Amino acid sequence: MTAALPLKRVVIVGGGTAGWMTAAALARLAAAGTQVTLVESEAIGTVGVGEATIPSLHDYNRFLGIDEDDFVRATGATFKLGIEFAGWGRQDDRYIHPFGSFGRDIEGIKFHQFWLRQSGLAAPADDIGPIEDYCLSAVAARMGKFNRPVGDPTAVLSTLRYAFHFDAGLYARYLRGMAEAGGVARVEGRVTSVDLVPETGFIRSILLEDGRRIEGDLFVDCSGFRSLLLGVTLDVPFVSWQHWLPCDRAYAVPSVTAGPPLPYTRAMATAAGWRWRIPLQHRVGNGHVYASAFMNDQDAADALVAGLDSAAAAEPRQLRFTAGVRERLWERNCVAIGLSGGFLEPLESTSIHLIQAGITRLMSLFPDSGHSSVERAAYNRMMRDEYAHIRDFIILHYHATDRDDSPFWNQVRTTPPPDTLAARLALWRERGRALPEAGQLFTEDSWIAVLLGQAGRPASHDPLLAALPTAEAGRFLRHLRDVIGQTAAAMPGHAQFIARHCAGANLPR
Repeated sequence: MTAALPLKRVVIVGGGTAGWMTAAALARLAAAGTQVTLVESEAIGTVGVGEATIPSLHDYNRFLGIDEDDFVRATGATFKLGIEFAGWGRQDDRYIHPFGSFGRDIEGIKFHQFWLRQSGLAAPADDIGPIEDYCLSAVAARMGKFNRPVGDPTAVLSTLRYAFHFDAGLYARYLRGMAEAGGVARVEGRVTSVDLVPETGFIRSILLEDGRRIEGDLFVDCSGFRSLLLGVTLDVPFVSWQHWLPCDRAYAVPSVTAGPPLPYTRAMATAAGWRWRIPLQHRVGNGHVYASAFMNDQDAADALVAGLDSAAAAEPRQLRFTAGVRERLWERNCVAIGLSGGFLEPLESTSIHLIQAGITRLMSLFPDSGHSSVERAAYNRMMRDEYAHIRDFIILHYHATDRDDSPFWNQVRTTPPPDTLAARLALWRERGRALPEAGQLFTEDSWIAVLLGQAGRPASHDPLLAALPTAEAGRFLRHLRDVIGQTAAAMPGHAQFIARHCAGANLPR
């Protein structure tokens, strides 16, 4: 038997965030002798609206050895402590899905169970406030404060978690510099055809518009919604989830900065979708995600512009999409990363995380010339599970609502959810259980934030609480709330922190 050999040539088709995140990660292969080539065309452009992230990006940055202040300066970034949802459960309500944890568990009982019991007591003295008062990230977000967490696990400041808002174009440029410095070769050109090996159906090479041919052993499809390699060439079917997630279009537009940037993303529900607001150092990113079956394009664009907090800095740009994922994200010698493999609307800022998850798993299952089917199957199973978990969490926002003011909300509220989500909702509604599953992106605290924010209070709480006196628990909660509030109040303002540590210079407007 001939021994399998290391791959000699990796070809990434497409740039943008997905392409350059992949290239920067695979640059260490270039240092070890593997030729890594990225092919992109300036004429095609990129989607480039993924401007909000979640805390998992820290893992990717650490993997690349990125200095955080340098990265924030270069990308015009601000810090993100969570997402404020306005008008989702009811038209006039709002809540924050914060990063970080709620309170502190006691004797093996989850903190939110204490809060559920104490907040349900009738006596005025037992008024302990909303559960957001017990998460430092939420309290700091409301105050417009920011600081980095400390390492001391006994300090309240150690519980703060954060992510970033940044300019997607500047982020791709930043990573391109790292990738090219690490040995990745960039080729400018448009792919016109793909050559397959007749016997195996593997991709042998891509042909560019100017006649150049680029051969490879492994191809990474970062071509965006076109899915040029995985979808068009290898014909891997797309599984639509649009019956659960009917939003299929978006308009995006930047606006000028107006006042200090808030340390959180805003997601504001509309009659047929929702609008986002993402504050950067040098501008504000805005968008309107909507279902074309319930709102026409002109009304959607008008609603976006009318809802801006400051003057638009460009004309609105439209994107069209379908929520779903390819049946397989790794087929033969092609791996799809980013939009070429699947899309879930940016409600919980998971687009960049899914790119990162694809890269991380590719690195952990990186093939040799034997192209093991076992590795492909493992990758596909893990990525499909990741997409399905995130899908359920996003569907929760639409399904767990009391809104009945438009045909759109009536449809999403009454559409039966996936069985996996229905089981979670049943556990919550009975005794407030939000049990996590190992390895899933969204933590128990994330589920609690949205469930309490929209699904409402459960019928009861954990029966183990019966052994703990209510008066003692109330004193504990009020003390914890005061300490968290004092810690947040002592933090510097968000804009102040940026100005002191990582303000960008000469950023594009």
